[in-house]
Amino acid sequence: MTRPPVALTIAGSDPSGGAGIQADLKTFSALGAFGTSVITALTAQSTTGVTGVHVVPAEFVTRQLETLVADVRIDAIKIGMLADAAVADAVREFLVRHAPGIVVLDPVMVATSGDRLLADDAVAAVRMLLPLSSVITPNLGESAVLLGGPVAVDVDEMADQAAALRALGAPRVLLKGGHLGGDTSVDVLVDEHGTTLLAAPRVPTANTHGTGCTLSSALAALRPRRPDWVETARDAKAWLTQALRRADELEIGHGHGPVHHFHALWGQ
Repeated sequence: MTRPPVALTIAGSDPSGGAGIQADLKTFSALGAFGTSVITALTAQSTTGVTGVHVVPAEFVTRQLETLVADVRIDAIKIGMLADAAVADAVREFLVRHAPGIVVLDPVMVATSGDRLLADDAVAAVRMLLPLSSVITPNLGESAVLLGGPVAVDVDEMADQAAALRALGAPRVLLKGGHLGGDTSVDVLVDEHGTTLLAAPRVPTANTHGTGCTLSSALAALRPRRPDWVETARDAKAWLTQALRRADELEIGHGHGPVHHFHALWGQ
């Protein structure tokens, strides 16, 4: 047997199972990575919204991280919900000491339901994580907050914003265009080699809970076994598109249900 890549998610918990560490661990498993997790916040959450957030003290986030890496070799890290500035700072200090070669930062700020998941004073702390990441995966709203400007309205503006985020220190930016609308969903990957457009047919489903968490964790799971970030991003987007196409089969909750992380494994 060969050793699987080990991926770590540093993120919040979603009791409904569609986003956060639950989505990350499902994604890791579905894509052949062994999943580990460090919890930054507990949420009271369902497919219809978030009713409460309990932030894990920053020093205990550090204890979780240090205890884990003292024993387990981590090949890739996905960072999701950080909740407040103290937790973001703790994660930054950990990355300075222990970061592997693969760090995917999903700057989670707002849930699919529209509920805020990041304190206002934490945005600057999240910006400080950009240079320590291999790639960041903001959506249009998160990109606007990080840059302190308007939301991009087309692919050209997305490319400009991705370049601006690189100027803030992010080596690579995968800017997600799912909120643009239209028949095609286009993401923009900008790195030192230029701009790559990743397009897929838009899936007509309301079950999109956790798509951002799922895509970023797919990148972390796949990158150890792909030659570069472009192929990693293409494969991650193709897999997520299938998870969206099969999402309506699950019938979970009454709001925005989850994508089908195990679409390739269940019902075979």
